Amino acid sequence: MTDPSQLDAVLDAVARGDSAAFMQVVQAHGLMLRSYIGAQVFNTGDVDDLAQETFIAAYRTLHTFRRGDDLGAWLRGIARNKVLMYFRSSQRRTGALDRFRAEVVEIMGEELDAASAGDRHEHIAALLRCIAKLPDKLRRVVHAGLDGIKVSALAEALQTSTGAVYQLHYRANQLLRECVMKEVQDV
Repeated sequence: MTDPSQLDAVLDAVARGDSAAFMQVVQAHGLMLRSYIGAQVFNTGDVDDLAQETFIAAYRTLHTFRRGDDLGAWLRGIARNKVLMYFRSSQRRTGALDRFRAEVVEIMGEELDAASAGDRHEHIAALLRCIAKLPDKLRRVVHAGLDGIKVSALAEALQTSTGAVYQLHYRANQLLRECVMKEVQDV
């Protein structure tokens, strides 16, 4: 869409309410815009989201585009603003998470230290004894979780659904929790 008359025809069609005509703009500038955003944002999912947000903003503010100007440059300007907002938002989220972690450590630090300084050896030994007592299927689920095996792979190995694996995992955790509490109290 390098021909100004073709662009004018598309813009006129969009102004008349033909939103489908805007797809020609998306098709003509989509790769360029994704490349521009991708050079700054490295997560491809975020690149696609930002490109979509850019095209939505462009569609909504198309009436502000001055005919005769470079549409690609105008779109890159919108994308630049979207990328800046993305990074600001990411920094705020990261900062908020860091502050939350610091507050948790400050509030719970002494309790966490006291709890972790307890008889870990006895708890670990009790946990291992309890894992050995589990039925075979539940023991396989626990070992798979500890080994980092994906749920889908485990479901295939157990010839069941991923939902069933999650239920087995939940049941194994319940049994282990009860067993460890009993084992530690008996010691």
